[in-house]
Amino acid sequence: MPSFDTVLEPDMVEVRNAVDQCNKEVGTRFDFKGSDARAELVNDAKLKQVVLYADSDFQVGQVRDIILAKLTKRGVDVRFLDTTAKIEKMGGDKVKQDLKLQVGISSEVAKKIVAALKASKLKVQAAIQGDTVRVTGAKRDDLQSAMALLRKDIDDLPLAFNNFRD
Repeated sequence: MPSFDTVLEPDMVEVRNAVDQCNKEVGTRFDFKGSDARAELVNDAKLKQVVLYADSDFQVGQVRDIILAKLTKRGVDVRFLDTTAKIEKMGGDKVKQDLKLQVGISSEVAKKIVAALKASKLKVQAAIQGDTVRVTGAKRDDLQSAMALLRKDIDDLPLAFNNFRD
């Protein structure tokens, strides 16, 4: 039976490139001269986040704007980043902000996807498999309709569809 997987995963190579470009721009800008402003990518097995460091809250905001612009320019959806994190004080006059990258569909969002597909009366079945949702159906057209429905209904996350089988 035809199927596809609904996933939530950013292109980590492009994220790293955006962080590198952000650091290069921060290093050359006059308003950051002599400051410790930078962006760092933490890419552990469990936690993926971008950490912003600066001397003041205003500078952290400037670095955040730069990283968002670089991500957009590199084709990475900024909805992957959780920008609502608080700015934390570090030692001395330094501050930092942790921007978590959303990787994998959470169980609440997966349940929302399954409910949306059931409510649509499309002839497809959705199964939660870890941090992905597998959608199967009898016809390709039904699967394409399901993709369009998910893009329209779940607009707060940049969902991607891969592993399309015929």
